[in-house]
This record gives sequence, C-alpha cells and structure tokens, in this order.
Amino acid sequence: MDTEQTTDRRIRVLIAKPGMDGHDRGAKVVARALRDAGMEVVYTGLRQTAEMIVNAAVQEDVDAIGLSVLSGAHMHYFREVMALLREKDATDIIVFGGGIIPDQDLPMLEELGVGRVFTPGASTEDAATYLKTAVAQRWQAQGEA
Repeated sequence: MDTEQTTDRRIRVLIAKPGMDGHDRGAKVVARALRDAGMEVVYTGLRQTAEMIVNAAVQEDVDAIGLSVLSGAHMHYFREVMALLREKDATDIIVFGGGIIPDQDLPMLEELGVGRVFTPGASTEDAATYLKTAVAQRWQAQGEA
C-alpha cells in the first residue's frame, strides 16, 4: 500500500501538552517537523486538560492527536483522552504520544488504543512516517483515500 497521501487533503494533527508539565520544547520540535513534512498542525499550548484536548481535536477535525507527557502522568492522560474520544464518537482520531514514558507502560498504552509512542531520541522523521502510514490506512478503511 502506498503510504503517501493519496488525496489533496492534508493530514491534520493536534499536538497537546496535558497537565501541569511546563516543558514544551519537544512538542514544538515535533509540531514543526510534522508541518515541514506537509501536515497541518494545531498546537494547543501548555497545561491542557483531556477535555480541552479532545474538544479542540473534534472542533479542528484532526486526523491525529499527539500528546507530549513528561510529568509521569501519561497513563492518566492517555486513558482520559481515549475515554473522551469514545464518548464523542471520535475514535477515528489516531492518538500517539511522546515524552518520558517507561517501556513497561507501552503495552498498556497499546491496549488503550494509543497508536505509537516516541520516547527521547526518536526521530521526528519516524513520527512523520508513522502518521502518514497510519492516516493513509485510516482514510482507506473509511473510503476517503
């Protein structure tokens, strides 16, 4: 399957920093890299609640949500975002993440439906490639490709 965008529609991604974590350099680097890869990126800024993130994602009609969590509260925020997406019938939005996330938590995040987690040192190119592939697959499954 071709992983490149097969329509004129650009991939729309929301990058968010949930909770009280005030460090957003990584989130901004990822946002810029995704933009440079041809995606439309919405950055919500610091100290977002899960409800604010999901509301913005639905309002902005994004294809994916990227959560950047460095505070250690990743399980809480991912769990909350996934539950709110179900409540809003928006489970077609791909959720991925980055930050300080222990390897032992990755299987639990996968069970929640989190598509991929990029930890420190991961390539921004890998994140862009992952999103292009995952969104293309989603679009194809929905008959949009």
